[in-house]
Amino acid sequence: MESNEKTDRIIDARMKLKRRFEEKMTQTPSMLDDNPRGSGPVNRHGMPTVPIGQTVTAKWPVLDLGYQPNIPLDKWQLNIDGAVNHPIRLKWDDLMALPQVEDTSDFHCVTTWSRLNIPWVGVRFMDLAALVDPKETATHIMCYGYDGYSTNVSLEEALKPDVLLVHTADGQPLSLEHGGPLRMITPQLYAWKGSKWIKRIEFLTENQLGFWEERGYSNTAYPWRNDRYS
Repeated sequence: MESNEKTDRIIDARMKLKRRFEEKMTQTPSMLDDNPRGSGPVNRHGMPTVPIGQTVTAKWPVLDLGYQPNIPLDKWQLNIDGAVNHPIRLKWDDLMALPQVEDTSDFHCVTTWSRLNIPWVGVRFMDLAALVDPKETATHIMCYGYDGYSTNVSLEEALKPDVLLVHTADGQPLSLEHGGPLRMITPQLYAWKGSKWIKRIEFLTENQLGFWEERGYSNTAYPWRNDRYS
C-alpha cells in the first residue's frame, strides 16, 4: 500500500511539473527548430538523426577528467536540494525503489561522435524533481559528480521525459568508465550536460556555469545548431 501511495504522489507531482513547464519544453530548439542542421531520417522529436558535425560510432569512447571514482553501492548516495520544498538524500535502495523506466535514445558527444539507439534503464529526472517539489523560483539545476565535475541544465530541458538518471546501458549495469553506478543522460543536448558518477543535484533560481561552461563550452548545447562553444 505504501509503495502505491508513493507512486501516486510522484505521478501527481509529475503532472503538476509537466503543466508548469510543458509550454517551455515545446519551445526548445531540439523540438521546435525550423531549420535543424544534420543528416538522416528524423528522430522522434523531428530532428535529423545525426546532428551537424557528428560521426556515428558503434564504440563508446571514454572521456573524463582523469579520475574515475569507484563508489560502492552501500556508500553511494544522491542529494537533491537547493530551491526545493522537500530536499532528499537517496541511498541506492531508495533509488531502485522509485519507478524504473526503459528508453532507447542517442548519445551525442561534443567531440563529434554520436552513438545511436542505446537502450537505457533508470529513473526519470522528472520523477526525482517531483519528489523534491521545486520552488516556483527554480529555473535551472546544477549536477555534481563524485569526480568533482559539474554542469548546468535549464529545467525546461532537464524535465523532458527522455532525461534519465541511468544505471543500465546495453542490457548491462553501467560500467565505471561510463559513469557507473549512475549518470544522467540528456539525449536532446550534447552529452557533457549529463554528469557521470552523479552525487548531487542542486536546484537554482538563476543560471550558473558548470565545469566546461566556465571553460568556454556552450550554456545551451543544442546539437542540431552546432552549439558547442560560447
